[in-house]
Amino acid sequence: MAEICQPQARPSLAARLRRLAGRACGALAGVLAFIALWGGLVALLRYPPFILPGPGRVWARFLVAVADGSLWYHTSLTLFEIFAGLLLGVSTATLLGYVIAKSPTLDRILSPYIVAAQAVPIVALAPLLVIWFGFGSLSKILVCALTLFLPVLINTAVGIRSVDRNLRELMRSLGASRWQTFRMLEVPAALPVLFGGLKIGATLSVIGAVVGEFVGADRGLGFLINLARGLFDTPLLFVALFTLVVIALALYGVLSLIEAALLRYR
Repeated sequence: MAEICQPQARPSLAARLRRLAGRACGALAGVLAFIALWGGLVALLRYPPFILPGPGRVWARFLVAVADGSLWYHTSLTLFEIFAGLLLGVSTATLLGYVIAKSPTLDRILSPYIVAAQAVPIVALAPLLVIWFGFGSLSKILVCALTLFLPVLINTAVGIRSVDRNLRELMRSLGASRWQTFRMLEVPAALPVLFGGLKIGATLSVIGAVVGEFVGADRGLGFLINLARGLFDTPLLFVALFTLVVIALALYGVLSLIEAALLRYR
């Protein structure tokens, strides 16, 4: 019985490093297998480069884009739009989601309008935003924010509502203020659901930025994809696509690390 009641020991640093190295090796093996399959398919079927370039051509085009600075220029602008859209969308959705979770009346009033607004495809809404706010970064930031708004809002409301009522009563009986209840109970209890929405929103923000740049832009990775498509520069198109994939994976990975650290602290 004493052994059962003892708290479980946390894994050592060496064990965690071995687990991390194993995951990294698995991911690297998957990437290498994908590249080998891709190269074998191109060599076997002899596709022309403007239809399906091989990995070597894409890598060479990547080096050229890095050397002339065009890839970094367009990537930095898209990253700015993504981060600004994330900041605007997450802060607005989190605040409104918390208010809706605490007020059933406001939930009944606002929910139909929020769902109706999200029912409009972002591809159809992006041209309006470009017309209203111009071809600059503001319209793309708003597209990003709207793309991730609903998932973050819903996860915030669900996370706050999922807090155990008995724990709320306990905090109330201890004389906790609203701020103390929010900081010490609601936020820690809702963290897993909140981060689920944040990780979805981070990947959607990349989509939102590209959609906004598709509609009207003279810079950014979305513009670079349109340019490469018009010039039949398929290797450059692949370079832009893979850059977007790396951005999405990096955002997801960073949020996963933050989530793991905060949940351990909780």
